Amino acid sequence: MGAEKKWLFTLFSAAMLSLFLILVFSISAFSSPGDHFPSLIHRGPHHPPAFAYYIFGGRSDKDQIFRLFLAVYHPRNRYLLHLGAEASDNERRALAAEVAAVPAVRSFGNADVVGKPDRINFMGASNIASTLRAASVLLKVASEWDWFITLSASDYPLITQDDLSHVFSSVRRDLNFIDHTSDLGWKEQQRIQPIVVDPGLYLARRSQIFQATPKRSTPDAFKVFTGSSWVTLSRKFLEYCILGWDNMPRTLLMYFNNVMLPEEGYFHSVICNAPEFMNTTVNSDLRFMIWDNPPKMEPLFLNLSDFIQMAQSGAAFARQFHRDDPVLNLIDEKILNRGQGRVSPGAWCSGRDSWWNDPCSQWGDVNVLRPGPLAKRLGETVTNLMDDLKSQANQCK
Repeated sequence: MGAEKKWLFTLFSAAMLSLFLILVFSISAFSSPGDHFPSLIHRGPHHPPAFAYYIFGGRSDKDQIFRLFLAVYHPRNRYLLHLGAEASDNERRALAAEVAAVPAVRSFGNADVVGKPDRINFMGASNIASTLRAASVLLKVASEWDWFITLSASDYPLITQDDLSHVFSSVRRDLNFIDHTSDLGWKEQQRIQPIVVDPGLYLARRSQIFQATPKRSTPDAFKVFTGSSWVTLSRKFLEYCILGWDNMPRTLLMYFNNVMLPEEGYFHSVICNAPEFMNTTVNSDLRFMIWDNPPKMEPLFLNLSDFIQMAQSGAAFARQFHRDDPVLNLIDEKILNRGQGRVSPGAWCSGRDSWWNDPCSQWGDVNVLRPGPLAKRLGETVTNLMDDLKSQANQCK
C-alpha cells in the first residue's frame, strides 16, 4: 500500500510539473515586452514610408472591412475604418472591439473606427465629403504619414506592406498616384454637364441623388479632369486640399458638389489646376481591375480564375471581390502568408508561427522590411511609371 501511494505521489508530482512547464511556455509564447511597449518608430526620408489608410463600407460590411484591415496592417501605418450610417451601431461597436483586440493595435494605437458615421451615396457629393473628412482626421491624429490610400470593403491587397514600403522607399514623397485625363468623352454630357443634388448631405434617411432638368456648360475658368476614384495621394497635397492656402480646392469642391460621381473628378481637377502640384502626378491608380466591354459603372467581380493574372499584374491592390470569395483565401495563402483572423506577417513580427500562436503577437524592430518576390513586380510597375513621369507625357494632359 505504501509503495502504491509513493508511486501515485510521484505521478502526481510529474503531472503538476508538466502542467507548470506548459503554463510557463504558454505565457512566454503569447506574451512579450512588445505586447506592452511598442518598438520605436523611426520617421523621415531615410526610413521606410508610412501610409494612412481610409477603409470604408456600408451595412453588413463589418467582416470584410476587418479582414481587409488585417491584410494591410503594419505598425508604422495609420488606419481609419468607416462603416456608413446605414450600418447598425452594433456592427460599428463590434468592428471597434475586433480592431482593439489585435495585439499590435493595443500597443501602437494606430487604428480608429469612425464613431459618428456619414451617410454616403457613392454617386453623389456625400462620398467626397466623407473622404475629405477622413483625410482631415488622419492629418489631425497622426503627423508623420506619407501617403493617403483609399480602399473599399470589396478591395484586397496583392502585396504585403513590407513590399509596398520597400518599393515606395525609392519614390519621391511628394508624388501622387492618380489615374487622370482631360479627355472627358461621353462623361462631359452624362457626368459633368448635368446638375445633380445629393440628399445625403442634408437628409437623415438614405435617398438617391436627383438631377435638375437644365444642364450647365463645361467650365472654362478651370480645366476638368476625370479618372479612377481610387487614389494614393501625398500628405502635402492633402494638406493643400484641406487647409487650402489657395482657394482652388474650395472652389472646385463647390463645383463638384453638383456633379455625378465627384470622386472621379475632384482630386484630379484640383491637382491638375494647381501649378504647385500638377507636375507631381503619376498617371496610375496601382489597382488591378477587369472591366466589361463596353465598361459598366463598376468592374467585374474577381474570382479564382483571375488569380494568376492578378499575381502577375504588378498592381498593389485589386477590386472588386465578393465577401469571402475563395480567391481571397488563395491571396492570403500564396501572397500574404496570412492566417485566418491574423494580420499579414512582416519583418516586424518576431513570434513563433504555429496553429495556436500568431507570430505578430510579438514584435521586434518595426522599421525593418522583408520584401517578398512580388515586390519586384510592383517595383517594375513603379519604375515604368517613373520613366513616364520624367517625360511628362501623361501628366495632366
